[in-house]
Amino acid sequence: MENAARQIGALQDLKKNGSATEAKVDSRLLFELKARANRSAMSAALPRLQSGVEVSGNRTTVDIRATVSDGLLKALTDAGATLKAVSTRYGSVRAELPLSAIGKVARRSDVRKVEVAGEAMTARELDPNTAPAKPESKEEKDARIERNTRAALAEQAATITSAGDRAHNADTVREEIGVTGVGVKICALSDGIDSLATSQAAGELPEVDVLPTQAGGGDEGTAMLEIIHDVAPNAELGFATAFNSDASFADNIRALRFELDCDIIVDDILYFKESPFQDWIIAQAVNDVVEDGALYFSSAGNEGNTVDGTAAHWEGDFVNSGQVIGKFAGYAHDFDPSENTQVLQPISDASSAGVPVLLNWSDPLGASDNDYDLYMLDSQGNVVAGSQDYQTGTQDPYERVDTPFFGGNGLRLAIVKFNGEDRYLSLSALRGRFGDTSGELKAFNTPGVTFGHSAARGAFSVAAAPADEPLPFDLEPGDPANPRGPFPEAFGEDTALERFSSDGPRRIFYEEDGTPITPGDVSSTGGEVRQKPDITAADGVLTSVPGFDPFFGTSAAAPHAAAIAGLVLSGNPGIDPAEVREALTRTAIDIAEPGVDGRSGHGVILADRVLAYTGASPQPLARAQAPTVTPDDGGEYLHPGDTATVELPVTNTGDATSVSTSMVLTSPTDGVTITPRSRSYGTIEKGATATRTFQVTVPESHQVGEPVQLDTRVTFAGAYSPTRTSFALEVGEPSDVTVDFAYTGAPVAIPDASTVGTSVEIPVSGVGRASKLTFSVDGATCSTDSGATTVGIDHTYVSDMVGVLTSPSGASAQVFAGNGGSGNNLCQVVFDDSAEQPFASVSAAQAPFTGTWRSVDPLAGLRTEPADGTWTFTAYDLALFDTGTLRSVSLHVNGYAAG
Repeated sequence: MENAARQIGALQDLKKNGSATEAKVDSRLLFELKARANRSAMSAALPRLQSGVEVSGNRTTVDIRATVSDGLLKALTDAGATLKAVSTRYGSVRAELPLSAIGKVARRSDVRKVEVAGEAMTARELDPNTAPAKPESKEEKDARIERNTRAALAEQAATITSAGDRAHNADTVREEIGVTGVGVKICALSDGIDSLATSQAAGELPEVDVLPTQAGGGDEGTAMLEIIHDVAPNAELGFATAFNSDASFADNIRALRFELDCDIIVDDILYFKESPFQDWIIAQAVNDVVEDGALYFSSAGNEGNTVDGTAAHWEGDFVNSGQVIGKFAGYAHDFDPSENTQVLQPISDASSAGVPVLLNWSDPLGASDNDYDLYMLDSQGNVVAGSQDYQTGTQDPYERVDTPFFGGNGLRLAIVKFNGEDRYLSLSALRGRFGDTSGELKAFNTPGVTFGHSAARGAFSVAAAPADEPLPFDLEPGDPANPRGPFPEAFGEDTALERFSSDGPRRIFYEEDGTPITPGDVSSTGGEVRQKPDITAADGVLTSVPGFDPFFGTSAAAPHAAAIAGLVLSGNPGIDPAEVREALTRTAIDIAEPGVDGRSGHGVILADRVLAYTGASPQPLARAQAPTVTPDDGGEYLHPGDTATVELPVTNTGDATSVSTSMVLTSPTDGVTITPRSRSYGTIEKGATATRTFQVTVPESHQVGEPVQLDTRVTFAGAYSPTRTSFALEVGEPSDVTVDFAYTGAPVAIPDASTVGTSVEIPVSGVGRASKLTFSVDGATCSTDSGATTVGIDHTYVSDMVGVLTSPSGASAQVFAGNGGSGNNLCQVVFDDSAEQPFASVSAAQAPFTGTWRSVDPLAGLRTEPADGTWTFTAYDLALFDTGTLRSVSLHVNGYAAG
């Protein structure tokens, strides 16, 4: 231990002599800065120390926890930062920052902490013995996806159905009860949906509502959506990435509920920064949407469990070993509960490659004044990694180190209390194992490795059991055989859990605002013990997504559970979320230790048992569709004083026949009369449409250009009744005069790989209501030259970009999004709702992109309010390496002819 004490002492020397500014900087960043300032001295004192900070070109990605303001963002940009993601709500900015600017940023009074960018992982289970695939270039990925999409369109092969659909008896539910997910929207968060178009071409997925600029990268999201669609095929789907930053993940959870109206949300993500002892920002977002009535499902994790001996987790009260490790301060924690003393926790050699190791203790977030540090040593006592942030009353109780990328032999961990009171500790080596060192060190493990937002009170934490074939590799050499699932039969009492599935329970000491749950007791006898995981669902299933065939991990289990919940909501509209939880937990089949246990929760769920418990039944869903308007005077346009015949279709998209269907048609627009007020639509079979006509009269005094609003209320015999939809009837003849409004400012750079983007303003005046709206990316001379100054937007690899147009009222439309492949530059391209082809169909060979195209979202949706005011166009670059500049764009507006 002499070598360890000397090296830890050298690190403590840095901490002891640190400045107030350095107290606001992640210690791993400080190690990197100190090493670069005097590499020879650091190497002599700490020959094996690695900071773990990824640096490229003297820049690194950080999370800046701060009071976010325009002033802060400008200061960061002026300091050379590239903004990646900004969350005002959660006070966080992810930015790529020059190393030389870290101190300057940390000195700001509005900055609380500059941290190494928080990392995350999905709960997909991969073979640890298989070398990672060579990273694809953008060109290679796009070419692969294009090949796969073309093949899917040409082959039209039979679709693939998850074995979990059969194992959960969901197929039985759809056939015998007739419930398919109608009326429910289920949304997923994961890495990305790169192969979405391929899955749609193959008939594996319908339209997916993707949060603008949040499609992400990767394909785990695509695979999750396919599972949801297999089980609940008529549910609407949505998606947002969780990988831009921890705060962006939290923002996207809320956006899926409050912007996209998702009824059920499911994710498979864990951020390492999430606290085991208090609901942090991601769990807080989960709490928000659950409180609003949404159901939330999350993977329990693949970090193992104590029953199968597959975890690396220890938690308990700090025990002072009496041994000082270090030069200035710090008693080491004693892991051994016996009369013996052991201050080192050994990591299994076979599970030691690239493992994040997390230390948390029972202080409130943002208010820790008890200072614990974490060190990783090799068998010779050299410090391989360390984390020794300051905890002086305003910081988080958190430290993190990583094992070497290729692993090591004889790695061990030490926890040192630098100063302060004894606290309850949690030490986790995620996806690693604590393992005995022959004749030297004993490993100590305790249950409870699951943590983070899946342990939020209202969330469903989902464990995994194989539906079909067993996991085709050992988690560690010499492990027992992995279990096999029941397919083509259903889950039963003999179902076995995956050996990697994370266990609980989860002890929580603080409410999300930092209020102690048990004031005065933050030890092993205090806090609240939450039963996690809650339930178990299927993994080890096939999807059509390359690399997810089969798809193992609690990443696959969570969407199965979410989709079954979707069937419950579909067959029981308006059901209380508490009753859904009761149904899922009370009908689950016990498969592990008798009763509720820390591995499977209440057990594995079966769709037929859950829906029988709730009394689900197929429901009709009749909705009004877009009207057809025919002025009675034979004219082409509806004018003030006109009467028009309005045909209003009603379509039944539900699971049952719509009987006693009728519509009430009203208008809040002054002076408008409608006859008759209501009509019977009779019986509408599922999938059918019925149409009736109404007479609508516009008063002479009505202003030209002001739309007439029609409100429909469709009633029928069913729990989804009534449905309400509003439509706008345009009044007046469109003017043939087009007024042009252009951005006239200087060219602005589009930040690389950023969800912040760059915006320009287009002022519009003197138009009033718009009858037509087009948008153009301009330019004098078009070319594919990199950096061309005569095009509207010069950008290499145009498919990196998303363009969004926002009206003065705040309504927005995506103009283009991920289109154009590797082609360069947009120039003299017009986006017009009447164009024959969508811009989504362009290929790289058509660059530079010119001509007239339909935008991703109809621009007509931006005409609901007067056009006068300031419009904003924002260009986002969402992928690395290719860059560009926004130079010239214009808005072209037609008003209405004078009446």
